[in-house]
Amino acid sequence: MAQQEEWFSTWFDSPYYHILYSNRDDHDARLFMDNLLAYLHPKPQHKILDLACGKGRHSLYLNELGYDVTGIDLSEKSIAHARQYENERLHFDVHDMREVYKPEAFDFVLNLFTSFGYFESETENVVSLKAAATDLKHGGKLVIDFMNTDRTIERLVSHEQKEVQGIVFDISRKVEHDFIVKTIRFEDKGREYCFEERVRALRQENFMEYFRIAQLRLAEVFGDYKLQPFDPEKSERIIFVLKK
Repeated sequence: MAQQEEWFSTWFDSPYYHILYSNRDDHDARLFMDNLLAYLHPKPQHKILDLACGKGRHSLYLNELGYDVTGIDLSEKSIAHARQYENERLHFDVHDMREVYKPEAFDFVLNLFTSFGYFESETENVVSLKAAATDLKHGGKLVIDFMNTDRTIERLVSHEQKEVQGIVFDISRKVEHDFIVKTIRFEDKGREYCFEERVRALRQENFMEYFRIAQLRLAEVFGDYKLQPFDPEKSERIIFVLKK
């Protein structure tokens, strides 16, 4: 692990991250979960790991539907928020996805809403996949929900401003050294802030190589939250279903 502070460990733990994204609509998340569950057919006794769960919106919904869910995330503040909802079938832990959590403990591992590709080196992407595979039981499935990178770059908005809760966020985006970089600048209470989001511009062929190294078998590729087939030119997302 890198000794210097990584962008996601500071930004995701900042209260301003949650302010900027406070207006996210959970409708798509729930629609996706409903469609995914219909496809995966988990049984009541199955255990689900929500990998990089944030504040746990997917975990909470899955648990509401009766599933045994564990959410893990590097952000201590996000997990502290999520823990208020814990019950006997819903748990949250602070954990780095590059490290094995609980070997062969889960029937399904879900990595949702572009919560992958944050690391500076490609090796760490493979390491995190191997860790997820180790957490899976034999025959278990891993779902990775990522952006369709080419379409995202094609529609990239280079600059915009958003006002949320009285704070004006100045947001710029660019592609730099194979990363999509979002720079977020703002001022609050007389102090200036600047944060970055850096997500590697991964394409299907990159993922396929990662899966080969991690010894994960591809079962399906979807292109949106309705689970329609992936179309490189038109799909908003690229959603992989992998089997151990």
